Amino acid sequence: MFEPLYTADEMRRSEAGHDVAELMARAGRAVAKEALRRFPGARSFGAVCGMGANGGDARIALNVIRSAGREAEEGLSGDVIIDGLFGTGFRGAPRDDAAALIDRVNATGKPVVAVDLPSGVDADSGEVAGAAVLATVTVAMHGAKVGNVVAPGRFHGGELVVADIGLSPAETAFQLVTKAILALVPAKRPDDTKYRAGSVLVIGGAPGYTGAACLAAEAALRADAGYVTVAAPVESLPVLEARLVEAVKRPLDDVFDAVPRAAALAIGPGLGRSSDRPEIVRRLLAETDLPAVVDADALFDLEPFRRSAPTVLTPHAGELARLLGVDAGWVDVHRVEAVRRAADERSCVCLLKGVDTLIAAPGEGILVCDLGPPSLATAGTGDVLTGAVAAFLAKGLDARTAAAAGAVACAEAARRGPERGLTASDVVAALPKALRGAV
Repeated sequence: MFEPLYTADEMRRSEAGHDVAELMARAGRAVAKEALRRFPGARSFGAVCGMGANGGDARIALNVIRSAGREAEEGLSGDVIIDGLFGTGFRGAPRDDAAALIDRVNATGKPVVAVDLPSGVDADSGEVAGAAVLATVTVAMHGAKVGNVVAPGRFHGGELVVADIGLSPAETAFQLVTKAILALVPAKRPDDTKYRAGSVLVIGGAPGYTGAACLAAEAALRADAGYVTVAAPVESLPVLEARLVEAVKRPLDDVFDAVPRAAALAIGPGLGRSSDRPEIVRRLLAETDLPAVVDADALFDLEPFRRSAPTVLTPHAGELARLLGVDAGWVDVHRVEAVRRAADERSCVCLLKGVDTLIAAPGEGILVCDLGPPSLATAGTGDVLTGAVAAFLAKGLDARTAAAAGAVACAEAARRGPERGLTASDVVAALPKALRGAV
């Protein structure tokens, strides 16, 4: 269900009490094995080696490669370069001389095999403060590091390979979510009614944005909710009546009349940004005790709130930047800090969308879902996510688990669609197969 993602300190604790020389020998052999396997036609291998353990790993790898009958020496003259300049303890920006060397590595255009993670990437956050190696493949010792999977570091690592060097698994603050989490989503029981199976109230669908509310509602149903209502401006109802067959439609002015039958709220898909919308969002959060997903237009000018009911915010980088009062570019390069700040400041679960979807909750470790294919970068998939998470909340999952399960369900559904030309409706249609494939 969860796989560990290690920080530098967690790796040091895992290595404590073990023979350092033996660990380095295993690591060096693992790097050499992967380099030779990945590039069988290479006649020579070079390496950039720092003074720490990663440099030692790279030097051992060169020795192993020489024993295999290939040319191998420190420097940039080989057909393939091994990057052992910095280790997992690296922080900040490289010094000028190291940055110049990294630039030279990247300028060669040669394949690069990184030891543990590309030099210049922060192991604990994926942040890249200066020059960083662009690797073709990264061989991570014992387990993936946070910086291997969280952007922008993940974009420097190429393909990730985890090498077993004889250490035992350990508890980690960050965890990678696997598709096994979908087994936690309750299936409908023989004695369930449509309400007990999960009743979702979607609030959105302003004129011009009815598609967002439709996608959220359809996603909730395909994620196995039993009953879905959409509350939308009255002028949108004819469109919703024509597009949505299974969902009940209510005027937005009557939204509080629809609350008693709901088990969870999906606030924001296509809600619009007219002057009365923030007040509607505020009242729904303040005056109901239902689990809620807050997305899209509901995040715009979202006032600080405190509520005891489970609450999930699902912003992309730009929306989160507005919530935090920072630039979107800052969020892009400080994703871990940004999602953690949002969860703590709002006292709720925050799901930061992206190829490395991050899920933070106050006082808990961060979950990472990196299962989503590139095809998910298309309009409307965020609305699908909102509907799926709302369905899982309505079925009784806690907010953190519902958010993670929603991200995985959408990722698995997208994998069942076309690699190119995927639409949000394709993801909706594949949600039942994604859920069925988890059991």
